Amino acid sequence: MHAAVLGHPIEHSLSPVLHGAAYTALGLEDWSYGKHDVDEGELASFVAGLGADWVGLSLTMPLKKAIFPLLAHVEPLAEVTGSVNTVLFSGKGAGRMSVGTNTDVYGLVQALKEGLGARYVQGAKTTGVIIGAGATAASALAALAELGCVRPTVFVRNLGRIAELRAAAGRMGVDPQFMTLAGAAAAVVTADLVVSTLPANAADGLAQELLDATATPRGVLLDVAYAPTPTTALISAWRELGGAAVTGERMLLHQAAEQVRLMTGKTAPVEAMARALEAAIAPK
Repeated sequence: MHAAVLGHPIEHSLSPVLHGAAYTALGLEDWSYGKHDVDEGELASFVAGLGADWVGLSLTMPLKKAIFPLLAHVEPLAEVTGSVNTVLFSGKGAGRMSVGTNTDVYGLVQALKEGLGARYVQGAKTTGVIIGAGATAASALAALAELGCVRPTVFVRNLGRIAELRAAAGRMGVDPQFMTLAGAAAAVVTADLVVSTLPANAADGLAQELLDATATPRGVLLDVAYAPTPTTALISAWRELGGAAVTGERMLLHQAAEQVRLMTGKTAPVEAMARALEAAIAPK
């Protein structure tokens, strides 16, 4: 059986490390997981060329929206977030089915729960902040809603580029407040949950603002950027100020574990996957 991650660029992807470790731990010797550099214009032909021995795809940028027209069915969570990061194939011949789903939300929720630890209380109301308005921000909205925050504050670099995120919020029934990034430092330290969806190094300025303010963060920070390693400037600043933080590779790990479960039908060997990931990102 075959699966792979698609995106452009794709060289940086750690998905083959995670899925490969899972297949080994599960004894799936006849399964393989690769990576292919595929852009939006090449996606349809790539998917059309897949054989019956393909069980699934992981998708990264810029394909999480481009895949929608190619799918027979899109699961509700992927529909409301407007983001498919996982495609599942089943059946044969004319009955073959392609289903799009979203495991990013699961990954975000599990990573934040790790950060909360004993402080996590199911069903409790929380306050939340999201930094950034890109593709991952919609999944972050859904994750915070699952963790009890339906009115988060979203800090963005450009208020003119929030239309898609606002539409996604409306579909999932959450009511975010949008503000410019200039006001983020004072707000993030008082929130229960903070998710930064900015690219690597894009939050370095915010990290310095936090250090200059010297306030102790109350809640848990998840920075989805997992480079540079071992931690981003934002994670380092948060921890230096006494806050609890979760690095982006934990979200990556958990979303991949859910993909493994969906594609193989087996419980993902999370610890084996985590060991492989830690070895892959360790400074050389």
